[in-house]
Amino acid sequence: MASEKNQKLPVSDPSKREESYKKGSALTKNGAYAAISYMASAVLLVMFNKAVLSSYNFPCANVITLFQMLCSSSFLYAMKCWKIISFTTDEPQSITNNPATLVPFKTLVHTLPLALSYLIYMLVSMESVRGINIPMYTTLRRTTVAFTMIVEYLLTGKKHSPSVVNCVGIIILGAFVAGARDLSFDVYAYTVVFFSNICTAMYLASIARIGKSSGLNTFGLMWCNGVICGPILLFLTSIRGDLEVTLNFPHLFSPGFQAVMLLSCIMAFLINYCVFLNTTLNSALTQTICGNLKDLLTVGLGWLLFGGLPFDPLNVLGQSLGFLGSCLYAYCKVQGK
Repeated sequence: MASEKNQKLPVSDPSKREESYKKGSALTKNGAYAAISYMASAVLLVMFNKAVLSSYNFPCANVITLFQMLCSSSFLYAMKCWKIISFTTDEPQSITNNPATLVPFKTLVHTLPLALSYLIYMLVSMESVRGINIPMYTTLRRTTVAFTMIVEYLLTGKKHSPSVVNCVGIIILGAFVAGARDLSFDVYAYTVVFFSNICTAMYLASIARIGKSSGLNTFGLMWCNGVICGPILLFLTSIRGDLEVTLNFPHLFSPGFQAVMLLSCIMAFLINYCVFLNTTLNSALTQTICGNLKDLLTVGLGWLLFGGLPFDPLNVLGQSLGFLGSCLYAYCKVQGK
């Protein structure tokens, strides 16, 4: 019965990743579903996070990350107890519900680099969306593809075809064109976004490298991230006084704020699942390109809901170039190039 239930949600098999990851492969049907699901959840998550941080002026980005992590771990534990999911591909019939023994300690240690890179990635990404408007945020985030290609090569030795490199070049060109006349330039905000890009590249490459050697599926990796990062983040928010600030936040019990925060936590769980699934079924670079493809909708919604960036034909041209490069990359993957 448990095995039948575990088939309801797609997970990635670590034993089948390495060969296809090293040489690259065409986009499969399941891979396409994972990519589309990621793009949809990513757009909504950015909007909800921006609403919490900007519309309600919530001052503690780390507390949002902590809430998201606690909700994600709670969802995973509940589904594990109800035998909807498993944490490995060869789950034994005798399953414990003790949170301390759901994953062996040795496996937790093995996934420590992945969890720490995830924590840094989450904290920096949350801070990066605060001080910059949505259109320019998504524009600068497109340069992550270059960092991802470099980190993939350094960690796994993966090389990409000339057609893929050309697509990435078009995306980066579009990012620089779009930001050439940004009237809302802020040195700190731009620096944080670029650091966020580096952290994202390291995190995605770590998924591909550590995920296949840990014996855990997508849900197992997510659980390890929560178990390791949750206590660390709780400690950091406590010593910095973020929890006290949160308790004194004037909109804490506002139904609107609570609804946005809850939706942010739900979307964070979904996007984490989609990131793991998309990265392991496809590749770290494909995951990054998917982040660029969803940017067009994010930019449009950002302009409508939050404003920020004045209309500029040069920015529109840059956005179009980035979207074109992402579409060409998707075409190359479909063709297996």
